[in-house]
Amino acid sequence: MDQASPEAIARAAIDNGCKSVAFTYNDPVIFAEYAMDTADACRARGVQTVAVTAGYIHDQARREFYAKMDAANVDLKAFTDEFYVKLCGAHLKPVLDTLAYLKHETNVWFEITTLLIPGKNDSVEEITAECAWIMKELGPDVPVHFTAFHPDYKMDDLAPTPASMLHRSRQIALDAGLHYVYTGNVHDSEGGTTFCPSCHAALIVRDWHEIASYDVTPDGKCPYCATSIAGAFEAFHGQFGRHRIPIAIHRR
Repeated sequence: MDQASPEAIARAAIDNGCKSVAFTYNDPVIFAEYAMDTADACRARGVQTVAVTAGYIHDQARREFYAKMDAANVDLKAFTDEFYVKLCGAHLKPVLDTLAYLKHETNVWFEITTLLIPGKNDSVEEITAECAWIMKELGPDVPVHFTAFHPDYKMDDLAPTPASMLHRSRQIALDAGLHYVYTGNVHDSEGGTTFCPSCHAALIVRDWHEIASYDVTPDGKCPYCATSIAGAFEAFHGQFGRHRIPIAIHRR
């Protein structure tokens, strides 16, 4: 049986030149103690950790868990309690509490992802309400990703998310005042690009998982108008796209 101790994961990250370790696919809150031990081992070696999570966690556990994390991508699965109860067996409010906690009580860098499922969570009214809440409670600089659903497993009777739905939701978010809004799981260069919120220059051009160009200063500013860009940045020298890391390395 394969085993990976926290120390072994931290060493593997260092050996492979990785600057971060992400806990994903299985929500790390279900193996929180292991994730926190691993985060400690990584932090001791200068490696950062990222939680990819549904954000559904009790207040006390939330505080202990995120004290160890450097970043998070939180799935805001919908913006109605009905969706959470019927499809997830959960509730919306604890997820909103997690997002508010991350924003107002931590230094964790976090982003939000909403998977748009046709007929389930994609109405104009729901997306408008979600974006209004994010703008009011979290501010304009939290990145929001609207990603495409593909039928699978227990939801193979639904159609894939049309590109028009992604574009519409992105526009609703931009109209609400959010600065960094993206589409995902599709080829959409405009929807994948980071634009300067002041001069609207294309600063990080992406298509799917590839980076075509990168034009942010090492201190995180737009090189054209000096506006600070939300995020964590440093100088980068090398190639982007599929060639930005050696082909033999699969951890990122």
